[in-house]
Amino acid sequence: MKSILKLTLVMSAYNKTDVHPSTFILVGIPGLEAAHLWISIPFCVVYLLALLANFSLLFIIKTDPSLHEPMYLFLCMLAVADLIVCTTAVPKLLSLFWFNDGEIRLEAFLTQVFLIHSCSTMESGFFLAMAFDRYVAICNPLRHSMILTNTVIREMGLAIVLRGTVLLSPHPFLLRWLPYCKTSVISHTYCEFMALIKIACAETRIRRAYSLIVAFLTGGVDFILIICSYVLILNTVFHLPSKDARLKTLGTCGSHVLVILVSYTPAFFSFLTHRFGHHVAPHVHIFVANIYLLVPPMVNPIIYGVRTKRIRDRFHNKFNIWDGPLTLPEVFSR
Repeated sequence: MKSILKLTLVMSAYNKTDVHPSTFILVGIPGLEAAHLWISIPFCVVYLLALLANFSLLFIIKTDPSLHEPMYLFLCMLAVADLIVCTTAVPKLLSLFWFNDGEIRLEAFLTQVFLIHSCSTMESGFFLAMAFDRYVAICNPLRHSMILTNTVIREMGLAIVLRGTVLLSPHPFLLRWLPYCKTSVISHTYCEFMALIKIACAETRIRRAYSLIVAFLTGGVDFILIICSYVLILNTVFHLPSKDARLKTLGTCGSHVLVILVSYTPAFFSFLTHRFGHHVAPHVHIFVANIYLLVPPMVNPIIYGVRTKRIRDRFHNKFNIWDGPLTLPEVFSR
């Protein structure tokens, strides 16, 4: 019955002649509609883990003054951006998967577009800020506290937020008054700029160009600068006299590099597929786009929690977790 109702909604959307529809219909992952319920289970689990991990990280850093250092403060900013991105998209995604509720009003669609894209841009900026912190800490350690003062950290955080807000705020307005006479059905699970602009029946080259330029000036430039910072870091590390010192210094950067790889890989795949990947299967593209929204917010705090001893120790102390190997009888007795 639900499948028939959904099909009726989709067909009625296709037959619409309104060029400025007030609602759109998200269909989920194309070709995998029958598996939506099963796909929703790991998606829901990952989302709940992301909430738990990020709120735990924020609580630990907030309540421990010894962690009020640049690296951890930028990590808090990243956690907030992660929470906004996944919470903006996942509840509607789960509603679609569980109740076939794919209908979304244009205003809600544009709000999702702005929040997802602007906060994703902020995430990229926080990665760059964290890379800059690692560069100063390793390449110029004696001046680290003088360069990255609390005032400088606040100003960097504010600049990153303003950059994401100002550069991405035109996106909803670029989409708002476009005519959508082709269809109001969108083959996606959440609201993306390119997903909507593809179904417009008007000239969109300027809008696409603006989106491309913004993406390069934010994520692209950030990624290039992050690579440059790590080239300088590696150059400094390999000139350290002691092998132990080199390994220890590389270890402090390992968490950051791993988080960057987890976040940027699906992001670049989704971005490039939208614009150039015409031969990529739609279900593969949409699935990876969902991975980009769900996995980094869950993995980021876990990676830092596991690989950063100070956070791990505070977590054990705050939640009274026993830190040591458990024998099999002890596991069952707990």
